[in-house]
Amino acid sequence: MIRLHELFDIHYGNQFDLSKMEILSGVDEGVDFICRSSQNNGFIAKVAPFKETEPFEPGLITVTLGGTYLLSSFVQPRPFYTAQNIKILRPKINLSIEEKLYYCAAIEKNRFRYHSHGREANVTFDGIPVPAPKDIPQYIKKYTMMSPFQKKPLTGPKVVLETQKWKWFSLSELFDIVTSKDSNFISSEQGDVPYVSSSQLNNGVSGFVNEEPSHSANTLTIARNGSVASTFYQPVEYCASPDDVRILCPKFKMNQYSGLFLAVIIEKEKYRYDYGRKFGTKRMKETLIKLPVKPDGSPDWQFMEHYIKSLPYSGNL
Repeated sequence: MIRLHELFDIHYGNQFDLSKMEILSGVDEGVDFICRSSQNNGFIAKVAPFKETEPFEPGLITVTLGGTYLLSSFVQPRPFYTAQNIKILRPKINLSIEEKLYYCAAIEKNRFRYHSHGREANVTFDGIPVPAPKDIPQYIKKYTMMSPFQKKPLTGPKVVLETQKWKWFSLSELFDIVTSKDSNFISSEQGDVPYVSSSQLNNGVSGFVNEEPSHSANTLTIARNGSVASTFYQPVEYCASPDDVRILCPKFKMNQYSGLFLAVIIEKEKYRYDYGRKFGTKRMKETLIKLPVKPDGSPDWQFMEHYIKSLPYSGNL
């Protein structure tokens, strides 16, 4: 193990106040503004260049030292400014994007040392122990990051939603809703099979286990516990928590596009539930969702697919 400051030059970011910045509406203009969020790479808005301040260059690591999720660490893909209480890490040696992401994960593993509004990381952060570059696991070096996302949609123009013409359907009409038969694989040996739990991040996947997958691809998962009603389309075979997740197996011919459409619609019910009011199987079966329909009153799956394909960035699906 080595200390973080031995591998990176570490300093505070800009410590700007977003309320004093000019926020831009276009996704392709301006400078990324990075805050203390643990989601969306820390990104919160696009802002205009601030006076004579040069943005930080892409490829640096940002780490939050405050907020609700300390040590959230991200590699920034574009020029950026930062809010307060964020540190910038610039590697002293050449590191690949995969190696930088490995160190982001290593930094976050030290979160247990700190507490927001109590013992924050400002003073001791630079001395956090992390593995030396020579000890980075070989499997990290086998991964290759995907090419940058392209904004271009699969089809065009964008489809207009006329929800006043949609009709209501119960989830039990559309899906068989089942409980996972898997064990709780929290302590399972690391493998290649996704394990879906109640997380609202990473498609609900909390880890990868060395088990045989028990659930088919092209299904939806819903968290009944934890991040209640978080809904995801699962593109590959997986295992799932029996306590925290319900599986929606379609009674119709679903694909990734209609599946993504449905996941968003179902998650609109999230406001009805929380940790004290679970989204159990009985409530799921009774839940009504509103969908676009064909002239005969049946769900218009082709319309849903076409809508998703017409959205920006759909070409990356």
